[in-house]
Amino acid sequence: MDAKEKINLIIKRYEERYRDDLIFMVLEAKDALGRIPTINSDLLDIKTNYLDRGDAFWIAVNEDDRVIGCIGYSKTDNPKEAFLHRLYVKASMKRMGIGTGLLYTAEEEMKRRGITRSLVHLGSPKEQWFESYSFYPKNGYTEYMQGYMEKML
Repeated sequence: MDAKEKINLIIKRYEERYRDDLIFMVLEAKDALGRIPTINSDLLDIKTNYLDRGDAFWIAVNEDDRVIGCIGYSKTDNPKEAFLHRLYVKASMKRMGIGTGLLYTAEEEMKRRGITRSLVHLGSPKEQWFESYSFYPKNGYTEYMQGYMEKML
């Protein structure tokens, strides 16, 4: 798909029926970055690890109802802040606004719930996570500690 081609993007709350497609998309995204494709354990049971705890998780799907991106957040002990987790976009669909749309969706929900500080752990070394270190500052995040960024909402 050409980067200028318009996609029909739908962002919606995670539903269990998308579990396998989500896992496949994440593994594919990691493989495209040259990483050994492994799955984070929280993604194996999003209902328990996010939804049942009062946190949130979204997926982006295309016109064929296939998962092309995801993001979640979990609250911290401070009720005014939350950590973003698992922002992934299908490798062949990057730079089409999907990640930005997912991030905006998560931030708007956080604001609605009274969360005023969004946090993200980017990992190290920076060279391995270069896309995150570029993406988040473009969206208003600043580094407050090595490997961590924040944005006041």
